[in-house]
Amino acid sequence: MRTLMWAIASVCLLVAPSAAQDYLDAAKVDSKYHKVEFENDQASIPQAKDVAEDDELRRMIETAERFGGGLDIVVNNAGGVDEPAYPAAPVEQWGRVLDVNLRAVMLATQLALDPLRRRGGGAIVNVASVAGLGAGPHGAPEYAAAKAGVVRLTAALSPLAAEGIRVNAICPDYVDTPAMQRSLAQMTEKEREAVPQLVSPEAIAGGVLDMIRDESLAGRTLVWFAEEPAYLLPQTVPH
Repeated sequence: MRTLMWAIASVCLLVAPSAAQDYLDAAKVDSKYHKVEFENDQASIPQAKDVAEDDELRRMIETAERFGGGLDIVVNNAGGVDEPAYPAAPVEQWGRVLDVNLRAVMLATQLALDPLRRRGGGAIVNVASVAGLGAGPHGAPEYAAAKAGVVRLTAALSPLAAEGIRVNAICPDYVDTPAMQRSLAQMTEKEREAVPQLVSPEAIAGGVLDMIRDESLAGRTLVWFAEEPAYLLPQTVPH
């Protein structure tokens, strides 16, 4: 699983290769919504990096800060899972799923904090998944556990709002990406019938941008199940 960073002005966007074009397209929509303003004439610097490698993550953050004259926004969207899933998968495979889906989010966030502080604050949005919600079974336990960790990490970092740094998460259901279309093509007709309506990448990008704009949502997670209105997870768990 190779991953990409797209540095858009002072925005550091970490995405999976299959989603890169989707988010580039969404970046073009930004100007229509007037939610993210570019600080120079060059729109983006694509960099093929592996977020599971610490040195590559460091270089991505450094490049984003240097390119935009500072770092204001980080979107952690790298993710993925391979077959077979845990516990059938070898440790190297499921360990990498944890590295890409959780450890990379933690490290990218940690590396971004000082650059964000130098700008007087900023926003971090972690793209998790509905796979990380609830207490039921999941076909890829390592992926579900990693995404659950991202949701809990997001809430635990809410005190950073005191420094002007807001951390949020968004948990989408199935997203209509090229990778998802390839998965659907490999399913049987019966399996495809069980897949809910797909959420568009533009809708998810719009949700991310809304969270970036809203300064009242530090530590909150937006849940986006297909065919249902999006909603915020409660801030506390009932005892």
